[in-house]
Amino acid sequence: MDVVSTVATFFKSGGPFMYIILATAVIIVAVALERMIVLARVSSVNAKKLADDLVRHAQRGDLSGALNLVRGAKAPGARVAEAILETGTTDEQSLQNAADGAATLALPPLAKRLPYLNMLANVATLLGLLGTIFGLTTAFSAVGAADPSQRSAFLAAGISQALNTTAFGLIVAVPTLLLHGFLVNRLESIVEQVDEISIRLIRAMTRGGGGSGGVPAGAPQAQRQATPPQQQAQAPARTAQPGAMPSPAQARRRAG
Repeated sequence: MDVVSTVATFFKSGGPFMYIILATAVIIVAVALERMIVLARVSSVNAKKLADDLVRHAQRGDLSGALNLVRGAKAPGARVAEAILETGTTDEQSLQNAADGAATLALPPLAKRLPYLNMLANVATLLGLLGTIFGLTTAFSAVGAADPSQRSAFLAAGISQALNTTAFGLIVAVPTLLLHGFLVNRLESIVEQVDEISIRLIRAMTRGGGGSGGVPAGAPQAQRQATPPQQQAQAPARTAQPGAMPSPAQARRRAG
């Protein structure tokens, strides 16, 4: 009970700026909770296991199985992988373009309203300083106009308002900056997971051929250098072209 009365006295003696700082703190809590819920839902997907499963399917050429793993998922890594798999090609540049486009659509919503936390922390600090200025101005004005017997009381009230608003502004701002740093770190880890999934999947599809009808990139050297049947069929034809000039031996046999 003493703690509640102390907090109430601290708040009341801070003056009108305490209410503005309190409203700022309420907005900060709402934004932080909403971002924490969003990032927690995205982080619930095991990105390492998802990347391993996708690479395994891609190396086997089972692109339909890989699509079934990520189709309908809301995680940004799954959405990027789905865009890569739906290209239907093994061209590395095309796959990279698809990954970049999907990441551009999937990642920015995760960072939405995060800059507000940094801004509101600065606002809380500045409001505390502004309350300090008003408190000191009130204290010195009251000291100059009040009776000598009441000067000490007015001076104490003004200084109390100045210090309490500064303290309350810092109480709100410091945890907000720490929370902002924590959420930004969570977001960066999600971005790194998306990059890992896209890089590993593109590498598996380009090296393994992605199940296309052509010769896979990892095929043996002899298979990739084999002479096409069309070229083999054309080789004997070059020696018997009509109208070619006979050799000297053939001319002598014809003359005899």
